[in-house]
Amino acid sequence: MLQLNIKNETSRLQAVVLGIANSNGPTPTVNETYDPKSLEHILAGTYPKEADMIPEMEAFNQVFEKYNVTVFRPQIIENYNQIFARDIGFVIDDVFIKSNILPDREREVEAIQYVIDQINPSKVAIPPEEVHIEGGDVMLWNDYIFIGTYKGSDYKDYITARTNIEGVQFIKELFPNKKVKEFDLIKSKIEARDNALHLDCCFQPVGENKAIIYKRGFREEADYLFLVNLFGEENLFHITRKEMYHMNSNVFSIDTNVVVSEKKFTRLNKWLRGNGFIVEEIPYAEIAKQEGLLRCSTLPLIRE
Repeated sequence: MLQLNIKNETSRLQAVVLGIANSNGPTPTVNETYDPKSLEHILAGTYPKEADMIPEMEAFNQVFEKYNVTVFRPQIIENYNQIFARDIGFVIDDVFIKSNILPDREREVEAIQYVIDQINPSKVAIPPEEVHIEGGDVMLWNDYIFIGTYKGSDYKDYITARTNIEGVQFIKELFPNKKVKEFDLIKSKIEARDNALHLDCCFQPVGENKAIIYKRGFREEADYLFLVNLFGEENLFHITRKEMYHMNSNVFSIDTNVVVSEKKFTRLNKWLRGNGFIVEEIPYAEIAKQEGLLRCSTLPLIRE
């Protein structure tokens, strides 16, 4: 059995589910898109090709091999996008929580059922139907659980609004000893530069006391200031609107001093190295065209 253990975003990684780009299927139609960035690239004729995404994911897998991380991959579903494993489930402490994701993507969960079968059934939580929650919105920081949500009255009209307030309440009840803090995120159906699809699109901790943040990703300044006060202004790397668009906050930590990052994130990677991090640079710009990057592609199971 897998002994799950995830308490934060940066402790030494031991086991992870990494998505897969093989048999990714044809370019979606305009009506099949879930986010404005994918739509933008479909309309421009620049939507990523499977042949370009497979090497990017393999580069990520090779970094995991370098650090002796156990990697599980989804079983391949023919002509189906299975890149973003973070959307379909996540772990808090020793509990695997199945995301209530968009109905069209339910098959993605079936593709990692062989992993779920290795978890104690009493440690697998399935939210009720009214709860919407996705792993990209759930971020652990020791005693804290940060959750991205959208509190607008037009929630049901926004396919980019992935985690509702019922999802926040579900986590609060499941983990009564944790400090659960929700963040109301900016959403846009038409402009990817103004759309924080998940919390990890505008914020992510790195190391033991630092974080990457995009101020305008938060609808309420008080939410942004909460993080400034918690981490300290001097420990935050503020990204620009353009850097948020390119997913600079969506890097992935293998250890407190090891961060996997996109090789084109020049300013961020320089800051990380200047703060003592080992930066494992890989190409991931094609996958980024689907409004997801390194953290989105992973579902961590065990950290030290």
